[in-house]
Amino acid sequence: MREHVKIMFREEEVNQRIQEVADQINRDYGDTPLHLICILKGGAMFMCELAKRLTMPVSFDFMSVSSYNGTESSGVVRIVKDLDESLENKHVLIVEDIIDTGRTLAYLIEVLEKRGPKDIHLCTLLDKPERRVKKQVTVDYVCFTIPDRFVVGYGLDYDQKYRNYPYIGVVEFEDDKA
Repeated sequence: MREHVKIMFREEEVNQRIQEVADQINRDYGDTPLHLICILKGGAMFMCELAKRLTMPVSFDFMSVSSYNGTESSGVVRIVKDLDESLENKHVLIVEDIIDTGRTLAYLIEVLEKRGPKDIHLCTLLDKPERRVKKQVTVDYVCFTIPDRFVVGYGLDYDQKYRNYPYIGVVEFEDDKA
């Protein structure tokens, strides 16, 4: 089975939407300091681009979670790397690359709320609401809402490939015998 990537959103479109979402966050928070939590690895590129466009004081932390087996969510969430800093009395914005079932975020929000932040909001590059299993997950800031396709680029990967693509693409699989 071979794969190729078809462009869904060009680099210019991605940059424009990140700016628009950053503008909304800037309006919503004003000068209030914001603590960004990047969900690794996929969220790193998006968080860096988003943070460059934010005007309030910003701090960063990183988490790594695992719930995927190949291209499918296993439904079991594991924290692989936890936060380095306390969330006590902070305004927290979780930054994700993609949200589909919502299982990972439902679990993370429950865990992080116990750590005493002032509030927790959610920002994602891509949202797949038709795959949502955990309906209580509210996404506050979305760059793109997409159909149920397997996408890569801009930090998202397939088998650790394609993260470095500056655009969002759909992975299409071809039979080698064709």
